[in-house]
Amino acid sequence: MTVTPDKKIYFLSDFHLGAPDAAGSLIREKKVVAFLESIRHHASAIFIVGDIFDFWYEYKKVVPKGYTRLLGKLAEITDSGVPVHVFVGNHDMWMSGYFEQELNIPVYHHPKVFEWNGKQFFIGHGDGLGPGDHGYKFIKKVFRNPLCQWLFGQLHPSWGIGLANYFSRKSREKTGSSDEHFLGEENEWLVVYCKEVLQQQQYDYFIFGHRHLPLQIALPKNSRYINLGDWIRHFTYASFDGTDVQLHKWEA
Repeated sequence: MTVTPDKKIYFLSDFHLGAPDAAGSLIREKKVVAFLESIRHHASAIFIVGDIFDFWYEYKKVVPKGYTRLLGKLAEITDSGVPVHVFVGNHDMWMSGYFEQELNIPVYHHPKVFEWNGKQFFIGHGDGLGPGDHGYKFIKKVFRNPLCQWLFGQLHPSWGIGLANYFSRKSREKTGSSDEHFLGEENEWLVVYCKEVLQQQQYDYFIFGHRHLPLQIALPKNSRYINLGDWIRHFTYASFDGTDVQLHKWEA
């Protein structure tokens, strides 16, 4: 795929819509929609790299209530011919067809490699990669188990979504502000992971979300790690103009 000089590819992640409450989520949702509208006419493609929602589960006939502004804008963008790609995150991993069928958006459950203008991109949400975080890695296996997903689907949506939102809030309270601080290259799990991958395969850019902290770090072999930050505190995104990737902060 070639990116022409008048177009860019955009990357953003971690909206966590639904948190901390409906009023706060709506303010954030409107900002995301305004940003998408501002870039749609000069976007070659748009990548949303996980945790669009603070919780999302697709029952057979039901999806969570709300988010009509964002979903409508995404449908409008894809209907106009601009491709949108979505990666699941650790908060919205239970996607199973709604985005593909209703919005014409491919959904990726694992990191994926893309190439544009001769540059190799390794893209994923970033959860569960690298050393450490063994507790979450175990929970992730449970959550992605088809039987566990089926069992959860037997709960009435009012119970299931309510229960999931409760545990999401508790997880956020436990994490606190720990994602606001850079830990140093040797302690940033995704940086360690990128360096391990580079020992086996060359990539020009590693683009992740999950960390909630906008970061650009030079890696061996002229590679670069970019974390997209979030749309809770930072309102940051990255763009590729066909030559290089830059990290930006959006101001309405």
